[in-house]
Amino acid sequence: MKTLLTLVLVLIAGFSSAQFGKSALHDEPGTLTLEGKLSKPIRLTVKQESTIYYHAIMDRALGTMAAGTPVTLVAMSDMAYRVRGRARHGDVAGWMKPEDLILPDPQLPQKLKAFFDRQQKVQVLIENHQVGIGMTREEVQQSLGKPTRTTSRLTAAGREERLEYAVFEKVPQTAVGRAPDGQLVQSVVYVKVEVGTLTISFKDSVVEAIEETKGNPLRGNGVQMVPVPIMVW
Repeated sequence: MKTLLTLVLVLIAGFSSAQFGKSALHDEPGTLTLEGKLSKPIRLTVKQESTIYYHAIMDRALGTMAAGTPVTLVAMSDMAYRVRGRARHGDVAGWMKPEDLILPDPQLPQKLKAFFDRQQKVQVLIENHQVGIGMTREEVQQSLGKPTRTTSRLTAAGREERLEYAVFEKVPQTAVGRAPDGQLVQSVVYVKVEVGTLTISFKDSVVEAIEETKGNPLRGNGVQMVPVPIMVW
């Protein structure tokens, strides 16, 4: 009975996903979701009768897409596109080979590849709470959080902005306390200590310069660089 109920719930979830046109797939390693990252959706057309797959590595077929079927690009890997559209058996979201799709711009594959490569580099910086020249204001705040101080001005050359971040490190310190039996014991606690200030200068919302205005928060690692935002569409 429990197994039957689980199966019913899975089927309902799959139907709901198709009914409202949303993907039931989770992000896979090495892939990039494009929804919300582009100025407008990218519409593609299925070139010929093609298989659509559940995974980006093309290891499980979801169904078949008829030639001429319109689809929307929702994610990508370096080898495949994840699209949403109507297969022969119903609405699906899955992975297809780029060569099985007609693109509205012949330069789109190169633009998407450049966009994908940049996002991968930016994501590594964000995961390590680092910042690089070429990142956007939003990406910097995803990485470092809310700035300690913000200043901005408008000039004939555009908008200039500076964000200041107090940089902290966790420093070990020894603390002495009493155990339940009355014996003195030592323990190590980590205390946040300010090690410097990082000033990030923006030109039109893109990082133009990074300065250590106090201390050595970069720890001699130098300044990272990423390509400026890629205009795909």
